[in-house]
Amino acid sequence: MIKQAIYHRPKNQYAYAYDKETLHIQLRTGRNDAEAVQLIHGDPYFWIEKSWQVQRAAMKKVAQDDLFDYWFIAIKPPFRRLRYGFELSNKQETIIYTEKGFYEKAPLDDTAYYFCFPFINEMDVFEAPEWVKDTIWYQIFPERFANGNKDNDPEGVLEWGTAKPSSSNFFGGDLKGVIDHLDYLCDLGISGIYFTPIFKAYSNHKYDTIDYMEIDPQFGDKKTFKRLVEECHKRGIKVMLDAVFNHSGYFFPPFQDVLKNQENSRYKNWFHIREFPIVTEPYPNYDTFAFAKSMPKLNTENHEVKEYLLEVGRYWVREFNIDGWRLDVANEIDHTFWREFRKAVKEVKKDVYILGEIWHDSMPWLHGDQFDAVMNYPFTTGALQYFAKDEINAEEFSHIIQKVLQSYPKNVNEVAFNLLGSHDTPRILTIANGEKQKIKLLLAFQLSFIGTPCIYYGDEIGLTGDQDPECRKCMEWIEDKQDRDLYNHVQKLISLRKNFRVFGNHGQFNFVEANKDTNHIVYTKENADHLFISAMNHSDQEIEITLPFELKDKTIRDLWTNEEFSVKESNLSITLEAYGFRFLLIQK
Repeated sequence: MIKQAIYHRPKNQYAYAYDKETLHIQLRTGRNDAEAVQLIHGDPYFWIEKSWQVQRAAMKKVAQDDLFDYWFIAIKPPFRRLRYGFELSNKQETIIYTEKGFYEKAPLDDTAYYFCFPFINEMDVFEAPEWVKDTIWYQIFPERFANGNKDNDPEGVLEWGTAKPSSSNFFGGDLKGVIDHLDYLCDLGISGIYFTPIFKAYSNHKYDTIDYMEIDPQFGDKKTFKRLVEECHKRGIKVMLDAVFNHSGYFFPPFQDVLKNQENSRYKNWFHIREFPIVTEPYPNYDTFAFAKSMPKLNTENHEVKEYLLEVGRYWVREFNIDGWRLDVANEIDHTFWREFRKAVKEVKKDVYILGEIWHDSMPWLHGDQFDAVMNYPFTTGALQYFAKDEINAEEFSHIIQKVLQSYPKNVNEVAFNLLGSHDTPRILTIANGEKQKIKLLLAFQLSFIGTPCIYYGDEIGLTGDQDPECRKCMEWIEDKQDRDLYNHVQKLISLRKNFRVFGNHGQFNFVEANKDTNHIVYTKENADHLFISAMNHSDQEIEITLPFELKDKTIRDLWTNEEFSVKESNLSITLEAYGFRFLLIQK
């Protein structure tokens, strides 16, 4: 076996407490290398006559990517502690893998050879809010969603949708506009709204904050926002705000004080200023978000800054009962700050959802002491490459998704924020060159996958637009100009997710087939009550496939057509139209 490919390490996605009594243990091996894996395990203190007492349990191969296989087992140690190793075998050899290395036989004279999970401490168990698992999010860019109150329109406002969006124009979208269209969101099936920033700022996107304690006047006021939250909650809709704590705006009063008073400013340590006097050209001599001189980076290690921002986090939860914080540029802020932030807001409201914006591997933030979840951009990238861009085939797509799932613990994946587009990316219909059938298939995968899905405003009615600011068009409210066929498709998918738990977030996901020649995929989701089978044809040709399951005498329900039928033969062959799919449900 390829020993260099074999890997395990406790206290991360390879070994973690799923709940207060269950350990999830995972092993990585070379692709198609090991044929069987046994977990050798025992209580570290259970000895008889100088021999450590162990048991063996078979692990299951649950995933495969282009390089590796992944083996998994869930185990409940009677006393919540465990020492363990692995026995790997194929036709050529059997080897033992422990923390100390590889052996031909399992050493039982000293537990120090073995990996250790010292104790399942309940405080260390990753625990995200339970409600997130069943939430369907809708991202709103407030300036472009709806204008409900012309009295708070900014100067120079344009008539709704009469011009192309730019980085500097305004159309008057506001909080009252959102209130006016909450029933639209309810009809669609939305149960959570993620708002991009609503605090006082200079730009139309509001990521350059002036005052973290005030609603931007062009959006309304605190009274309007309070009513918005209340109206959302009446309809079973959660509210998540965007916290821009990595940087402020250029017109943030403390930064203006530094510009005015330079080294004598009492706020000079609120920012990362490399030298005085401050200059902005050709590059700023203070740290910023990217190289944006209008977004000076905040020094979250400074006590005053930290206390100010922690109170911002507490205030909007305490006074307005919001349900979540999305944390902008979260990976560029120190871990200590995020640990304190989590403690601060969870003390106000235990089940508030903390979501980090991180575009890369995020395990360091997901041990249960900082974030509940991150925006799942690796999922986004893979899904768009396969369904919308035709850059990868079915097999490559399955490798990406399986790698994503194996990168984090199961309880993290259950609340991962699965988006397809946002204010930072081109519209999904534009990416797919207007080919709606591809987008229908993409949405069918997103809404039947585990995690918590998010729809970017207008994607459900076919809004188009390239990279920002073009992806920030005004929402189209004239029904005749909306793609109602696409809307009905999304609405039906959301309904299935709500009505069938296994379709949503309550089933173990598994790829069954990913055929690079026909470019189709088959995946299942399974729980104690149901087996859900999804087959998708991402090609422009109709195909017929035989499902690799023993289904004789099973009654199957087609969730899309709501028809039931019985299988007379051992296997079931199905026809998939070009860019078509089948959703099949079997009750156990």
